[in-house]
Amino acid sequence: MSSGPNSIPAALLAGTADGPARRGACPTLHVPMQTGDGLLARLHIVGGRLTLAQLATLAMLAERHGNGLLEITARGNLQVRGLRPESAPIFARTVSAQIPIEGGLNIDLSPLAGDDPTELADPRPLADAIRKGAEKLAGRLAPKVSVVIDGSGQVCLAALKADIRLVALPTGGWTITLGGGKPQRVDAEGATATALAVLGALAAIGPEARATDLFPYAGDPELFAKPWRSSFNLAQGKARAIALPFGSARSSEIIALCEAAKAAEVQNLRLAPDHTLLLDNAPDDLIVKAEALGFITASEDARWRISACIGSAGCASGHIPAREMAAALARELSSGKHLHVSGCSKGCAHPRPADLTLVGRPDGIGLVINGRAGDTPRQVLDTVTVLAGGIPFQDGQ
Repeated sequence: MSSGPNSIPAALLAGTADGPARRGACPTLHVPMQTGDGLLARLHIVGGRLTLAQLATLAMLAERHGNGLLEITARGNLQVRGLRPESAPIFARTVSAQIPIEGGLNIDLSPLAGDDPTELADPRPLADAIRKGAEKLAGRLAPKVSVVIDGSGQVCLAALKADIRLVALPTGGWTITLGGGKPQRVDAEGATATALAVLGALAAIGPEARATDLFPYAGDPELFAKPWRSSFNLAQGKARAIALPFGSARSSEIIALCEAAKAAEVQNLRLAPDHTLLLDNAPDDLIVKAEALGFITASEDARWRISACIGSAGCASGHIPAREMAAALARELSSGKHLHVSGCSKGCAHPRPADLTLVGRPDGIGLVINGRAGDTPRQVLDTVTVLAGGIPFQDGQ
């Protein structure tokens, strides 16, 4: 369980200090980030695992101290929005007292790690060794530096960007990929030593350095599309997947889900990549109730293929209410297409290319086809045209 300051520096709350206000920084529980709808806190839950009581408590605290909006990120972390300068320290202290929170180096594992009968290796011992070895580098690494350790189980981590990526091999050992370099085979001891050496080199260069500065990509990074998977085998039973539409849900929806899960005798859940919750041994009727509450429960739900940030509803950079627009357009999206609705050209919700991208601009909504939010739009549309279906969902032309 992490410990943190009892108060938040006023300069950080004003967005003027070298904290999450600076470029490339990340919000944390104890040092939230100023956004258009208040302060945003990001929680790295230990192991990504929560009891129903813990998640319900988080939802109630989000309502009491924030605006009641919770998010699960693409990497499977939990965010709470709308905190206030006076409420954020109380929220942080209360959460820390009840829920184990990870600090230090960002290390991503499968939420099934150790419980996945198909994984080739349990990644947790390697993660513990790297995290312990990196403690001496605290405060010297770029906030977004990350290590992904993939035990090659059922949850695919290939789409998560990583400075250092470790993947278990069928023949034993691991491959290690540094930045944009090529995978190299190592054993567990070599994996730890190599990872710590690279992290040490990044710390020596300075707090903005990333592994791609040392090992640049020879070409464009490989892109991975992950299909929806509704269930995962556990060592004992199954985990059932539901997703938050556009990564977001109201506290009332989360509390209602927890109440339904308790009635179904589900005890534990896991935060997973792609804005997903995994419910251990959930019966079919709980999944039906989750769908009725507005959660995504099947690949046929078009919202699964839409990425959208909060837009102007909660970001000072947003020019359009991206999630509201995405929800309105979901019924128009043709099968197999991926739509990205971005409040601005930064494209935070989906940095990779999409079949269609709508980008908020001061002069309208940019239309990008087979590209990113920051690309030059093919044309600029108005809101009425977009909501009337005046975009090429069917043929991409």
